Order: sequence, then structure tokens, then C-alpha cells
Amino acid sequence: MSNSTIQSNLSNLQLELLKLYASGVNDEELLEIKQLLSKYFLKKAVNEATKVANEKNYTPTDFDNWLNKE
Repeated sequence: MSNSTIQSNLSNLQLELLKLYASGVNDEELLEIKQLLSKYFLKKAVNEATKVANEKNYTPTDFDNWLNKE
């Protein structure tokens, strides 16, 4: 498989991570990177959920009702 074939099947994020890993990271650094990525995507998800909740005028009571609905 050629390099261009691999690149066309991977996202820009995957390509950047491969470059990083090619330089070698130890287990502690890998854990830190995983935590950074997790926090980044959590923040994006929370921001989007907040945006939708604001657009729909959802209240904390609405969320509580959904969570406690049987």
C-alpha cells in the first residue's frame, strides 16, 4: 500500500497523530495526550449541548424530568 493510499484513507487528525507517535512518546506522555484529547472532545460536546439547550429553551427541570422518567 502506497503512502498516498494510506493518507487518502486517514483523516487529518489521524495523520497528525501518526506523525507525533512516529517521534516516540512514553506511556506517561501517551496518557497525557489521551487526557487532552478527551477533555477537548468533552468540551466540544458540552458546548454543543449547551447551544442546543439554549436554542430549545430547555431548563434544568426539563433535564431532571427526562432523567427521572420511567
